[in-house]
Amino acid sequence: MNWRVSPWLTVLTISMLCTVLQWADAADIMEYQRQFIAQGQWWRLLTGNLIHTNLWHLLMNLAGFWVVVFIHRVHYGNRHLAWLLLTLCITEGLGLWFAFPTLSAYVGLSGVLHGLFAYGALSDIKIGWRSGYLLLVGVMAKVTWEQTMGANAEVTQLIGARVAIEAHLVGLLSGIGIFLLVTLYQRQKLPTP
Repeated sequence: MNWRVSPWLTVLTISMLCTVLQWADAADIMEYQRQFIAQGQWWRLLTGNLIHTNLWHLLMNLAGFWVVVFIHRVHYGNRHLAWLLLTLCITEGLGLWFAFPTLSAYVGLSGVLHGLFAYGALSDIKIGWRSGYLLLVGVMAKVTWEQTMGANAEVTQLIGARVAIEAHLVGLLSGIGIFLLVTLYQRQKLPTP
């Protein structure tokens, strides 16, 4: 396997980073905290995605991360996935900041995972895989259900915190938006026949 082209180096790097931050108990300086962001600690918009409430939260998010990348691995090279994750982390933080001013705190990779999943499903559709439609409708139905019915109580208990369903919505919309922008950019770069 060529690690420079494969997405697995990025997956491994993000997984190790999240694990190290969990052991280092870095939440105090890295979690998304609206009051501190308002005081100029803007890095929290990005780093809040890498912090988790407890070991179960970390393990669930990392397992989801590996599965989502595995499902859509044909679409990602190492640099492409790294760029996409960075962009999703930034749009996640900014989306929560602007769209949900009452959300005071957030941690976890789940919002980014919803965006990555949507981006992958749209990439499937783009290359003609009909399963992409099913995946896209599925993630949209899940997020719609959460927005109307609330988060899963068992997950809330397991992670020891309220599930920020707002992050899932922002992630989903970010993944779709980034995909559309990338597609538009690629079409602009194509030579005219």
